[in-house]
Order: sequence, then C-alpha cells, then structure tokens
Amino acid sequence: MRKLAAAVLVAGAAMSATVATVGPAAAATYNNACGSGYAVVNSADIGSKGTVFLTYNSSTGYNCAVTVRNSPGSAVAMAVFLAVSPNGAWQQDSGTYTTYAGPVYVAARGACVDWVGTITGTTVRMNGTNCG
Repeated sequence: MRKLAAAVLVAGAAMSATVATVGPAAAATYNNACGSGYAVVNSADIGSKGTVFLTYNSSTGYNCAVTVRNSPGSAVAMAVFLAVSPNGAWQQDSGTYTTYAGPVYVAARGACVDWVGTITGTTVRMNGTNCG
C-alpha cells in the first residue's frame, strides 16, 4: 500500500510540474510602431489574440493606434481604426499581417478619441476615451 501511495505522489508531482510549465499565450507588448515621442496612454485586449494600443505624442498633439498580435505567425486578417470622437473621419489600416496592423494617426489635442482593434473576427472598440 505504501508503494502505491508513493507512486501516486510521484505521478501527481510529475503531472503538477507539467501543468505548471504550460501557460497562456504571451501578452502583446507595444512595439514602438508609432515612432519616437509616442507613449502608451491606453490599451485593450482583443480577446486572447492580441492588444490594441493607443499612444499620444504631447509635443505634436497626435494620437496613434496599433493592433499587435500575442503570437506572430502566418498572416491573418487584422485592422486598426482611430478617429476623433464623436464623428471624426476614421483613419484605418487593414489587411493580412503577421505581427501588427497600423500605425494610424489623428490630431486630437483637447479631444476624445474612438479606437478599434480587430484580429481574425475578434474586435474591441473603445469610444470617447482619453479626452484632453
């Protein structure tokens, strides 16, 4: 009986070690696609597929948005949209990309912005954020 209990404990420990090494996909990080002077001011997860980042350049008054995949790979449908809220013209970049869509820019000093990120049918939309 003790040998059986010891074998179960060893097997359980081995399974625990295996489970501990398996984790979620790495989260997307901002890739500086907007250029120098832009700092991340907001972000939103696109399900488990990636993140849309909103950045701002205080020197120019421009916002920039970029959609970044968690796990780059073969090209998939991606998009990023950005507009001054509530009725500004949408700036967009969409297509099939391996890593990210964008960047797109709008002049938004003193205004709110709407921004959208899409990766293979999963979409997140933020309305009227980051005012000022």
